[in-house]
Amino acid sequence: MGKIGLVTAKYIVHAHISIEGTVDRPDVIGAIFGQTEGLLGAELELRELQRNGKIGRIEVNMDTVGGKASGEIIIPSSLDKAETAIIAAALETIQRIGPCNANVKAKSIEDVRVSKRAQVIERAKELLKTLTDSILPDSQEITEEVSASVRVMEITEYGKDRLAAGPTIEESEEIIIVEGRADVLNLLKNGIKNCIAMNGTSVPQTIIDLCRKKTVTVFVDGDRGGDLIIKELKQVAEIDFIVKAPDGKEVEEITKKEINKALRGRIAIEQVSMELANPPQRTLGNNNFERRRPMMSQQPPMRPREIMPRPVAQPVKNIEVYNKMLEDLTGTRGAYILDEESNILGKVPTSELATTIKNLGSGINTIVLDGVVDRDLVKVAERADIKNIVAMESKVPKSATKINLITK
Repeated sequence: MGKIGLVTAKYIVHAHISIEGTVDRPDVIGAIFGQTEGLLGAELELRELQRNGKIGRIEVNMDTVGGKASGEIIIPSSLDKAETAIIAAALETIQRIGPCNANVKAKSIEDVRVSKRAQVIERAKELLKTLTDSILPDSQEITEEVSASVRVMEITEYGKDRLAAGPTIEESEEIIIVEGRADVLNLLKNGIKNCIAMNGTSVPQTIIDLCRKKTVTVFVDGDRGGDLIIKELKQVAEIDFIVKAPDGKEVEEITKKEINKALRGRIAIEQVSMELANPPQRTLGNNNFERRRPMMSQQPPMRPREIMPRPVAQPVKNIEVYNKMLEDLTGTRGAYILDEESNILGKVPTSELATTIKNLGSGINTIVLDGVVDRDLVKVAERADIKNIVAMESKVPKSATKINLITK
């Protein structure tokens, strides 16, 4: 007799059977074939359909409790849905099984293809996720990888000591001194190009010469070796700011986020000198000396140099007001002109800001602009006796002018 398994069926008939007595599974199957014989015609004769493989093996699962049997009849079918429904309805004509009264109720017809379709969809989702996560690279990752390799290729040698350095070390007004070549490579990889390595604890003459003409930030490892380098540099070179990597970490291994956080919290050399002379309970290894900084703040003024004294910026009021104005201007390429009481005298495009300042001549206390502060703007502002310039960023060192330069 031909058989058809569940895997080749299109539909599965589920029916419930209850029997007023105790019978065996073969009795139920015999009753199904016997009591439906001739009922549906030759084309839907169950024995013939099973012999031709159009219905599969009939499964009967029963339990007997208290002398009464009940269970489920399962019939797989490869007929169309109308013919399968007729077979299911025919089961309900069975009234006796052996000597016992019986009742059969067709519960449902399951479409096997729906279940397979759901399985296909779930598996496709898993395969697509695997493809996306582990095989296909993200376009941003490709861009960052290519950019990082290009930055690393930009490393140069500077001065007679042939120190490892970034490509902008000569033209930059501010530079970052690190301990070794690996530190330079990490900063280049993260977009910082105005860096140079000492190549050891002994300070090269090239570094000493650079410190005389540049604004210098020293970026050292978060260990005792970093403290020793700071002490040696203080003795032989003119440095302005100190930055330390997080405790126990080296500059060459920290992430871009850690680099930016450390540089934003750089400390003036005067404060570091006080810390080294009178060590507090927390050490220099605790990055940035755990200072609390406002959302917008001024960098500490540089110490006066013997060769070129510089003005010291005065404390700035209304930081929160300036910050709110700067947020309002973001993306507009505009500028606010304020008086001493922080009242807005007017708003102009940044392209017309210098001309407007020249025309007004006086009475301006503060400028807030959506842009970058350059030397030309600072010169015009100094002539107009402007006290504060608030901007997104500045190309002019904050220690190079008497104007308070405040950046986001």
